[in-house]
Amino acid sequence: MPCCAELPCMASQSDLAAKRFAAAATATASTILKKVPKRMASLLEMKEIFRNADAVCFDVDSTVIREEGIDELAKFCGVGDAVAEMTRRAMGGTVTFKAALTARLGLIRPSYEQVQKLISDNPPQLTPGIRELVSRLHQRGVQVFLVSGGFQSIVEHVALQLNIPTANVFANRLKFYFNGEYAGFDETQPTAESGGKGKVITHLKEQFHFKKVVMIGDGATDMEACPPADCFIGFGGNVIRKQVKEKAKWYITHFDELLKELEER
Repeated sequence: MPCCAELPCMASQSDLAAKRFAAAATATASTILKKVPKRMASLLEMKEIFRNADAVCFDVDSTVIREEGIDELAKFCGVGDAVAEMTRRAMGGTVTFKAALTARLGLIRPSYEQVQKLISDNPPQLTPGIRELVSRLHQRGVQVFLVSGGFQSIVEHVALQLNIPTANVFANRLKFYFNGEYAGFDETQPTAESGGKGKVITHLKEQFHFKKVVMIGDGATDMEACPPADCFIGFGGNVIRKQVKEKAKWYITHFDELLKELEER
C-alpha cells in the first residue's frame, strides 16, 4: 500500500469526481457503440468461432457473478443508491467508464478494511452455469480470462472459485495509504477506461498468438471489445442492457446455451 505524506481532502476529491462525471455525461451510448461493427459475422459463423476459440474472456460483474461489485461495495459503505445510478449510466454507455469509475469511487472512498470485510461477509455469488461452462472450456484446452472493470481483489476471489489462474485476471487496482484509507485507483490499468478491454484482448493475442478470441459480457464496454475480439456474446442472465440486447448479434440469458453449443462439436 502506498505511503503519502498528506491525505487528500475528502470534500475536494468528491467535488472533483462529481464535476468529472457531469462533464462526461454528454457522451452518449452511440459514442461507444458506434465502434461495434454493424455486421461482424452471421450467427452461425459466430457459433463456429466460439466452438473453436483459443481463448474466452468473460466480464465479471453481472456476468460471471450476479452482482455489480462496485454497487455492493457502495451499499456496504452507505452510498448505495447514488452509486447504483452511476453504474447504470456507465454500463448503458451514456458516460465514459473512467469518468464513472472516478466519480463512484470518489463517493465511496472504501478503506482496505471495508473491501476485505465485504469479501468475507458478502462474497460474490456466481451466476448459475458459469462454473460448469468454465470447467468445460478448460477440459477442451481453452484459455479462460476474466477481464473486468471491477476490482482486482474481488475478481481474484471469483477466479479462485473457478480455478482460473490469477495471471488470467485483468481488473482495476484500488490504492490505499498505510493506514488503510482510500488513496485512489491505478489509472494506468487498461480496464480503467473505455476501450480498455479491447486493449487487453489485443495484448493477449500478441502475447499468446491466439487466433480466435471470444468476449462475453453484459455491458457496452464488453461489446466495444469486438474487435479485436473475434466474437462478442451478449449476456442478459442477470441484467439486460437495452443497447447491448439490441446490438449484439448473439445474445443469451443462460450459460447453458453455450454449454449446448460446445456439445454440438
